[in-house]
Amino acid sequence: MEDMKDIQWFPGHMAKTRRMIAKSLPLVDAAAELLDARLPMSSRNPELRSLTGKKPRLIILNKADMADPAVTQQWMQYYKKQGFAVITADSKSGKGVKQFAPVLRELLKDQLEKYAAKGMKGRPIRVMILGIPNVGKSSLINRLAGGKRAKAEDRAGVTRTQQWIKTADGVELLDTPGVLWPKLDDQDVAVRLAMTGAVRDDILDKEALAARLMTLLHTEYPQALEQRYKIPPELEAEGFAYLELMAKNRGMLLSGGVPNTERAAITLLDEFRGTKLGRISLEKPQGD
Repeated sequence: MEDMKDIQWFPGHMAKTRRMIAKSLPLVDAAAELLDARLPMSSRNPELRSLTGKKPRLIILNKADMADPAVTQQWMQYYKKQGFAVITADSKSGKGVKQFAPVLRELLKDQLEKYAAKGMKGRPIRVMILGIPNVGKSSLINRLAGGKRAKAEDRAGVTRTQQWIKTADGVELLDTPGVLWPKLDDQDVAVRLAMTGAVRDDILDKEALAARLMTLLHTEYPQALEQRYKIPPELEAEGFAYLELMAKNRGMLLSGGVPNTERAAITLLDEFRGTKLGRISLEKPQGD
């Protein structure tokens, strides 16, 4: 019951975005990549490393308010060890966003000194903002710009055009549409992205997805399932059985007392995405 069809995507506008990134790269001083703090590895486009070349990189672990704080600290250390500048943020509330400009200036310290030596002190820092759909780019840009400059919607693939946005901190942001990669070879990555809503729900089997989420939660956050859905931590079953038990415990029943697993699946996904289950991370760093 937990089997899922392979998730694939690559709308035409995403191919266009890749060309746009490559063409615009010479115009910027650095690239800032937004990752979902709940799944930094899965929400990281592996193509961006080759697309951005040797440009200085800032990693922004966004939606940090939704992720397990202890795991987020592990991710910060993981990326710092790789030489990236890293900050955490919650672009919706604005928490952490003030770190953006100071950390960026520190990252570009040598470059800014070269500009000053050439008589270009005060020249705006130009940064390309990158990230997959639904990771919070538009909300972050609006926070940095101090107003509604970019269209923000909790739906994959809203930003379709390229635009420059000025901030009060002397930074110019180049917004780009969210870009996914051509083929998802690792279906575990695809499933984790789907759990957070980075893939449109209407192409998924919600019950299979929710069953996978149940299995992960029972392994990593059993107390959350016990508190929210009265599922005992000691119960060893497969994901769909947890979903059936959740439906029974919540009174989600069809005629004849049959558990309404479809309704339970929709509820679980909504409540996970709405942090009703607490602050949860879907993956931890593995090695270096």
